[in-house]
Amino acid sequence: MTQTSTDLHDLTVAQLATLLRQRKVSAVEAARHFLTRATAYKHLGAFLGVSEDVTLAQASAADARLATGATGALLGVPLAHKDIFVTRDFVSTAGSKMLDGYRSPFDATVVSRLAEAGAVTLGKLNCDEFAMGSANENSAFGPVKNPWDSSRTPGGSSGGSAAAVAARLTPAATGTDTGGSIRQPAAFCGITGIKPTYGRASRYGMVAFASSLDQAGPLARTAEDCAILLGAMCGPDPDRDSTSLDVPTEDFSLKLGDSIDGLRIGIPAEFFGEGLADDVRASVNAALKQYELLGAKLVPISLPRTELSIPVYYIIAPAEASSNLSRFDGVKFGHRAAQYTNLTDMYLQTRAEGFGDEVKRRIMIGTYVLSHGYYDAYYLQAQKIRRMIADDFQQAFTQCDVIAGPVAPTVAWQLGGHGNDPLADYLADIFTLPASLAGLPGMSLPVGFGAGNMPVGLQLIGNHLTEARLLNVAHRFQQATDWHIARPQGV
Repeated sequence: MTQTSTDLHDLTVAQLATLLRQRKVSAVEAARHFLTRATAYKHLGAFLGVSEDVTLAQASAADARLATGATGALLGVPLAHKDIFVTRDFVSTAGSKMLDGYRSPFDATVVSRLAEAGAVTLGKLNCDEFAMGSANENSAFGPVKNPWDSSRTPGGSSGGSAAAVAARLTPAATGTDTGGSIRQPAAFCGITGIKPTYGRASRYGMVAFASSLDQAGPLARTAEDCAILLGAMCGPDPDRDSTSLDVPTEDFSLKLGDSIDGLRIGIPAEFFGEGLADDVRASVNAALKQYELLGAKLVPISLPRTELSIPVYYIIAPAEASSNLSRFDGVKFGHRAAQYTNLTDMYLQTRAEGFGDEVKRRIMIGTYVLSHGYYDAYYLQAQKIRRMIADDFQQAFTQCDVIAGPVAPTVAWQLGGHGNDPLADYLADIFTLPASLAGLPGMSLPVGFGAGNMPVGLQLIGNHLTEARLLNVAHRFQQATDWHIARPQGV
C-alpha cells in the first residue's frame, strides 16, 4: 500500500487506475504526489488555484470506496479542471478579474459527473479570459508557458489544461472547445484531446462564451484515457441544459482496438494549401502514411468553404459573447467598481475594470453585428454560411468515414509573438473552426515534431456521435507509434 513511485506521474489514467484498484498505491498518495508537482512547476502558470485539504479529503473518500472493493475506471484518479467550469470547493474565475475570488454555490455538471465516478480534483487550471483566445495570453492572471519550450505558447484557450497534462502535473484535465480550444493546445503540447459532438456533454456550469459552440471535453496523454474520461463526462442533462442531446451515456472504450482496415480517411485539399508550414505538413503526411500501413485508405475530398469559417465564426461567436457577458455588470456577483456616481456609471466602470482587452474587443464586435441595420448584413448571413459549412461536411462524409488534416498551420509560436495583432491569432484557427461550426466531434493526437522540436498534432473529424470511432482511429495509431509517450525535457 506504500508503493509510491517517483515516476507515478508518468502513468496514464488507465495505468494509474489499475494500480489504485490493485491497492498498490492509495488515492491519497497519488494526490499528494501531483500536488507536490503542481507546486514545483508553478512557474509554468498552469494552475490558478489548489486546495490541499479539499483534494486530500476527496482522495480519502476514494480510498474508503476502494477498500470496500468498489471499482471504477476513474475511482481515486486525480485530475484538474479548466477554470471555465464552476466548482463549489474551488474559486472559479474563468481567467478574468471580473470573477476574481468568486465561489460558486454548485458544481458544473461535468465536474459533478467526474466526481461521481470517483475522480479527485487537484485544482483549477489557467485559461484565456472567458475562453477567448488561441494562446492563453489573455488570462488576467498571467500567461501559461509551454512545457516543451517555456518561451512559447501552449495554445488556448485550454492552455493551462494542456500544459498541466504535458508537464505531468495531472494525468488528465477537462477543457472546453468553442473554435478549437481543446484541439489546438493539445497539438501544441503534444498530448491528446477530443471535442465531442455539440450537446454530448452538458454546458451547465460552464461559464458561457458562445452558447451554440461551447463544448466540454477531456485532455490526456492517450486516446484510451480520453475515452475513459469522455464516458464519465457525457450524458443527457435535460433539466439543466436545453442543448443537451437526448443520447444515452456511452462507453467509448468498447471499440478501442477494432481494426481500421478499409477505413476511408478523407483528406481535404483546403487543409493542405498555402499557409501550412512545411514542418507541420511533413509530420501530418507521415502520420497519414502510417494509417495506410494500418490498412486505411486515403480519399481526396473538398471542404470548399473552409476559408469562410474564420469570418463566420468571428461574427457568430462575438455576437453570442456580447449577450452572455451582459450578466457581468457588478450587480449580483463578481467584480464591482469601487468608485462610481450612479447605476450606469457603475456598469461602465465595473466592465471597464473587470474585462480584458480581448473580451472587450469581442463584446464590441458582437454588439455591432447584432445592432439595427447590421444584423441582416452580418449575423444572418453568417448563420446561412454556417449551414453551408455543415452541408459541406455531410457531402464529404458520403465519400469517407473520418476526415484528417493538421490542427494548426504552424507549431506553437513565441509568447507575445503575435504582438498586438489579434487577427494573427484568429487565422491560426482556420483548421479547427469548420468542425466547431458544424457541431462535429474532432480530436488532436501527437504525430511528430516540427520547428524548434515542438509537437505537431493530427486532427481527426468525425460525423455526429462518432466519438467511439474517432477514439479508436487515434488509439490504433498510438498502438503503432510512440509519439504520445514523448515528454518535455526537465519535467
